[in-house]
Amino acid sequence: MAGGSAIRGSRVGAGPMGEAERGDAAPRIRVSFWCSRGHESRPSFAVDAEIPEAWDCPRCGWPAGKDEDNPPAPPQNVPYKTHLAYVKERRNDKDGDTILADAIKALRGEA
Repeated sequence: MAGGSAIRGSRVGAGPMGEAERGDAAPRIRVSFWCSRGHESRPSFAVDAEIPEAWDCPRCGWPAGKDEDNPPAPPQNVPYKTHLAYVKERRNDKDGDTILADAIKALRGEA
């Protein structure tokens, strides 16, 4: 068993950095944000920083606003659409039949 210092993995002069080495911390302000589920989050900002209008709730991920009585609406979940669903939005059945008939004629060499 190796003997030695009880503090391992450290170097000479290493130690906790205090305010003297880092400088003074900027003055902070805490701002409350509320989401639609009623969660309140209070992130801190520098006093001279621009405060955003919206903030993501750390508990549920929904958008949160500064007005407790009127929080932002929850995000809408749009279901996944297939390529065929997008095609059907652009074309009706009559157009589809016409395109299919033209493609079959082209394959058979009738066009």
